[in-house]
Amino acid sequence: MSAAVNDHKVVVITGAGAGIGRETARRLLGDGHSVVLAGRRRETLEETADGSPGAVVVEADVTSPESVRTLFGEVRERFGRVDVLFNNAGVFGPAASVDEIEDSAWREVLDTNVTGSLNCAREAARMMKAQSPQGGRIINNGSVSAQAPRPSSVAYTVSKHAINGLTASMNLDLRGHGIACTQIDVGNAATEMTRGFGSDARQADGSVRPEPTIDVAHVADTVAHIVSLPLDVNVPTLTVMAREMPLVGRG
Repeated sequence: MSAAVNDHKVVVITGAGAGIGRETARRLLGDGHSVVLAGRRRETLEETADGSPGAVVVEADVTSPESVRTLFGEVRERFGRVDVLFNNAGVFGPAASVDEIEDSAWREVLDTNVTGSLNCAREAARMMKAQSPQGGRIINNGSVSAQAPRPSSVAYTVSKHAINGLTASMNLDLRGHGIACTQIDVGNAATEMTRGFGSDARQADGSVRPEPTIDVAHVADTVAHIVSLPLDVNVPTLTVMAREMPLVGRG
C-alpha cells in the first residue's frame, strides 16, 4: 500500500546498495516516500533504485565527515528537510578474537559501524533540529551481537555494543527536539553478510552447525512500520530474528 500524500517522508538510507539497505529502500519507495540512496558504489545504488522516480542516488563514504556533510547538503538542497535517517551502513570484518584482530581490521569495522553512524546521525540531527516543522526519526541498525557475541567477532561485537550507547544518548539528547531514535537488532536475516550462517555457523561451544535465517523483507517491513509511526511514538529498541536461532544461551 502506498503512503498517503500527507504521510510522504524524505528518507536517507546508508548502505543502500545491498542487503537490508536495498530491501528497505525498495519497500519505502513502494510506500511512496522519497528515498536518498547513499553508499560508496554508484552502480549498486542505481541497481537498488531500478528507475524509481522517488529514488535519489548519492555516492557517500560514511567514514568521512566531509562526505557525510556533502550528502546531507544535497538532501537539504533537493528537499529542504529530512524526515528519517536509516543508519544502516556496516561491515562485519574478518573473524578474529581479541588477541588476533589486526589494526587495520579493527579500524575498518569501528570507523564504519561506529564513527560512520555518528557522522550521519550528527548531520541528520542538525537538520532535524533546524527544519520547520522540527523533528524526525533516526533508526540505527544494531545487531543481536549487541546483546550476545558470536565467537571470534570482537570488532563487530564491540561496534554494535557502541551502537547501544549511541542510540541511548541520542534518545536522551534529542527527544526534546521532536526526534525519535530506534535501534533495530537483526538476527540472521538472509543477506550477503550472513551468507554461510545457514550451513556452517560457529557456535559458542566450538561446534559448527547451520542456523535458521529469515527473509530480509521482514526487516524491511519492520523498518517501514517504524517510519509510518507519528513522532510522538518512539520504539527505542527492538529485535527481529529467526525464531530458532541460538541467541539465548549463546554464551
